[in-house]
Amino acid sequence: MHVDVAAVTRTARLVLAGVLAYLLTTWLTDGPVDLTGALTALLVLQASAHASLRMAAVRVGAVLTGVLVAVVLSTLVGLTWWSLGLAIAASLGLAALLRLGAQTLETPISAMLVLAVGGQQLAAETRVVTTLIGTGVGIALALLLPPAVPTRRAVAEVREVAEQQAACLELASRSLAERAVTQAEVAQWLGRARAVATTAAAAAEAVSEVGDLRRWNARALGTREVEPALRTGLDALDQSALALRALFVAVHHEAPRAPTPDDGYGEDVRPAFAVLLEEVASCLRAFGELVAAETEGAEADVARQLAEGLERAREARALLAELLFVDARAQTSLWLLRGTLLTAVEQVLVPLDLEERAREREQHTGPVPATAVVAPLVRRTLAQQRRGPWPATWRRAWPAWRRRAAALRRLAGPARRGRGDRRG
Repeated sequence: MHVDVAAVTRTARLVLAGVLAYLLTTWLTDGPVDLTGALTALLVLQASAHASLRMAAVRVGAVLTGVLVAVVLSTLVGLTWWSLGLAIAASLGLAALLRLGAQTLETPISAMLVLAVGGQQLAAETRVVTTLIGTGVGIALALLLPPAVPTRRAVAEVREVAEQQAACLELASRSLAERAVTQAEVAQWLGRARAVATTAAAAAEAVSEVGDLRRWNARALGTREVEPALRTGLDALDQSALALRALFVAVHHEAPRAPTPDDGYGEDVRPAFAVLLEEVASCLRAFGELVAAETEGAEADVARQLAEGLERAREARALLAELLFVDARAQTSLWLLRGTLLTAVEQVLVPLDLEERAREREQHTGPVPATAVVAPLVRRTLAQQRRGPWPATWRRAWPAWRRRAAALRRLAGPARRGRGDRRG
């Protein structure tokens, strides 16, 4: 039986938030127990500390606005049918003005609850205090018990995008190597290439979640910033996916409708095209591995493999270009179409360029982790202590410092005498 650890942890955090807010409410307030604090704690406690603080500000603003509207109306006119309508309208208007978003309805709800008891000071104070209690509990738990950053899941999602694109090309390569393809077969390739967009959307969401959960997360201190590498890698794969679909559209346009021994490529071109697609697939898979390796700082070996793959792919493309060469004046449409094929293949490879990837890596290099700064200092301190106590070390170093100081004084002596002669 598989247990979703993330779901269990999320449930435990919410249960703890609700219980703590309830206990603090019973301790700090008098009268009937108000569960507003527990409700607020559940709403404020989000997946990330940054989102929790944002929700806290919106929640408190909504409650305070509603309470203010209720207190003003109950003081002036009391509860009537038209004052209730006015309270709702005023609360919604202020919520829109303050851009409270999803918490807009909390403003008229707070106003109605306070207005229902005649705007009593105790009711208004209780509403505000319980809201603040729940907000404080939610923020405290978000900061003290932050969730783990799902870096591995995001890396796996990005690699899956590259893997699915490579699988599309490998399918096309096997088909071309075996037989002449038809438009129906190419349509299947195109359908699989378009289906990669769903995986890419899930990967983009996972990468955004990593960036959001790292903000103000104590568990992320001293760890590598991986969101820029994943995001730029996914952007490059998206560009390759667009070029891949354009490639399959061009092949679909040229492929015959019914099975035929002659599909327009010939026995020489078709195997070369299959080899090229297989090499491009290897490049895409290697690029996915490179993005994953960059999150661990171990991209050197994978980058070398990708460089070799790109070189092989471009050699295969050059060979295919020679085989596809036709007289542009005699066969203009065929020349343009096959030129489109070669251009589309090149556009699949362009986003995988290693030099561009290296520039992006330098541009998005995050701050040095705290451990990377502290560790050398600790190592030097321990090494110094192993050489001996600090006083003994200073005594051994003192003669060398005296010799250096004497040498500096001898070098500076002529310069000082020269300046004194000029002043005289």
